[in-house]
Amino acid sequence: MLYIFLSVVCSVFVSILLKMARRYQINVVQAITWNYSMAAILTWIFLKPDVRNIEHPPLDIYLLLAILLPLIFYVMSLAVRNAGIVRTDVAQRLSLLISLSAAFLVFGDKFSWLKISGILLGFGAIMCLIPWQKKHVVTQTNKNTWLYLLGVFLGFGAIDVLFKRMALSTTSPYNASLLLVYVASFVVALLGSVYQIKFKHKRFLFRHIVFGWILGVFNFGNILFYLKAHRALAGTPSTVFTAMNIGVITVGTLVGLVVFKEKLSSLHKIGIALAVVAIAVIAYAS
Repeated sequence: MLYIFLSVVCSVFVSILLKMARRYQINVVQAITWNYSMAAILTWIFLKPDVRNIEHPPLDIYLLLAILLPLIFYVMSLAVRNAGIVRTDVAQRLSLLISLSAAFLVFGDKFSWLKISGILLGFGAIMCLIPWQKKHVVTQTNKNTWLYLLGVFLGFGAIDVLFKRMALSTTSPYNASLLLVYVASFVVALLGSVYQIKFKHKRFLFRHIVFGWILGVFNFGNILFYLKAHRALAGTPSTVFTAMNIGVITVGTLVGLVVFKEKLSSLHKIGIALAVVAIAVIAYAS
């Protein structure tokens, strides 16, 4: 569970940085692009991957992740703009349904009443911690809004499943695979940045790069520890999927309370209590 906790902490820092981006007028597309360059560099320095050790590379997984990782940020921004923060957050958290379905149907996770009880408690915690009462502004009405929300739901679920498959690969060391995915994601995101600068006349500024590098440090930690968690708990992917989702939204709520001085409703307090119990039950069941 230590790897899950470290991944959760890094994930929350990524969310905090993205939340701060608007305040400091950071171009998110450019920041996301350079975040992958830093993640690739850190992977090369600390994990010392040797791509020659990859015998039969899962090219389909590499390609899908390279496209989905940058794309999901863009789709998420469209969903927030058209559907609001609350509905987008609901779509992202409910993607856990896809991850759990894959855990039992694809990866052979075993059912147990204790584990199912923990998962149900986790869903209860997530639904309580989603900021239902917060006001949000939808800046424009778009008939394709439901497509953006569906994209967030499917995208995050697919990324979870693909990372699980990559972590379980016996012919491709995860450190070498991680490097290739980061490099490929950087190339894809760079094409998006070039398009934005050339055709939408966005300014290329050094502060966007620096912000992206800081973002890349925590993104690297998030995905690294997430993969380590899946390898350490290879037989129980539902544990990783559920604990990660519960952890991110719980720690995010606490950070909002302490750092951003957000108020907790009675429903949020119930959600935090349920989250603690759910993680304890899932950890014991595993």
